[in-house]
Amino acid sequence: MNYTKNKIIIKTILFIVLTALVVSCKPTVKVTTDYDRRADFTNYKTFSVYNLVTSLNVSELNAERIWNSIRTEMIKKGYMENNLNPDLMINVASILKDKKYVTATGNGFYRPYLGAANTTVQSYDYKDGSLLIHVTDAKTNRLVWEGKGNAEITKQPKNPDEAINNAVEKIMTEFPPALTKSITK
Repeated sequence: MNYTKNKIIIKTILFIVLTALVVSCKPTVKVTTDYDRRADFTNYKTFSVYNLVTSLNVSELNAERIWNSIRTEMIKKGYMENNLNPDLMINVASILKDKKYVTATGNGFYRPYLGAANTTVQSYDYKDGSLLIHVTDAKTNRLVWEGKGNAEITKQPKNPDEAINNAVEKIMTEFPPALTKSITK
């Protein structure tokens, strides 16, 4: 009787741990940024979201979410939207590609005199999502900052607004770049 009770408790604990792992496995956005070290970001006050290019796999709803999220981030950072004469033009590219992950594992060594080893091949399908944000000086038409986010997406997020907002916020964390100017005597 006691053995059966312990077995049920162990199964319940394993179920809870596995459920917690699955729930916590959100797509992790890998971010890289770069900027023009000659640009003086203190001169920029206004922006316009100029162009949004998407692959055919990105829905109009998600394209609009990306657009709105970038607009929100720029306003939170103190920039004003000005579509007539902006200081900065923001161009965005969103790419979603179907991918396949394949692994092969063997459970032995191949030796000519012993025969071939057993190999197990496993694969799963996923989507590779990339979001590129380019910020251009509107007067010089020169790229001054870029942020790239990439994530492996295994399923549709339950709340796409939240997922896109989080990704854009993470990409734009380093915009504008914190510049330190050395003072020479």
